[in-house]
Amino acid sequence: MFRSARGPVLWLVPLAVIVLAAVLIGVAIANQGPAEDSANAQKPDSQSESESGGEEVDLSFVEHRVEGDSRAVGDVDAPVTLVVFSDYQCPYCASWNAETMPAMMDYVDKGDLRIEMRDLAVFGEESERAARAAYAAGLQGKYWEFHNTMFEGGEHPPKSELDDDSLVATAKDLGLDPTKFKGDMNSVEAHEEFDANAQEGQSLGVASTPTFVIGGKPLVGAQPTKTFVGAVDEALAEAEG
Repeated sequence: MFRSARGPVLWLVPLAVIVLAAVLIGVAIANQGPAEDSANAQKPDSQSESESGGEEVDLSFVEHRVEGDSRAVGDVDAPVTLVVFSDYQCPYCASWNAETMPAMMDYVDKGDLRIEMRDLAVFGEESERAARAAYAAGLQGKYWEFHNTMFEGGEHPPKSELDDDSLVATAKDLGLDPTKFKGDMNSVEAHEEFDANAQEGQSLGVASTPTFVIGGKPLVGAQPTKTFVGAVDEALAEAEG
């Protein structure tokens, strides 16, 4: 059970469902090698357990669908939700953001898809700081501008650009109030929001990034754009009955 620092319980599911979800996603992740390698080298042909013939599981409970969530884009009642577990030092997260996110935004613009970000720290404390910085940018209405700047050109920033001063400088370049931004980035609320995302990822067995849940089904790795288009189309067809 997770609580927003600003609101009520977001979701509650039986422990058995969480365990089952962890097993399914854990299997997909394990198939890609050691944890460190999987965070750096996702396999394009990896599949969710449900796609490869295993028992299907519904992970739609990870969709928060909270009105006004600065880290989400798309209608709160869109028929399909894409949940993205990402890390600002993850090279494959950066490439996915550049290569596949535009195609996903086409679905968002048509009202068919909602995208919700979950910023994690698979790569360490610098990633956590960047995640808290993105949260702070969201408090000034510019989460997505900050997010896209961090992954500009399909590249992730080096550790040397993830210290407080560099992140504040990035925020200032985006027109944010740098004093408020720094305070929000290091606030208790920012730490609590990050911890909630981290705990949610851990409960699902997410040990590498990027990891996705599309229409309640897991998908691991920065796979080709056509894979995501197919997954969204399939979820839309199911939603339409």
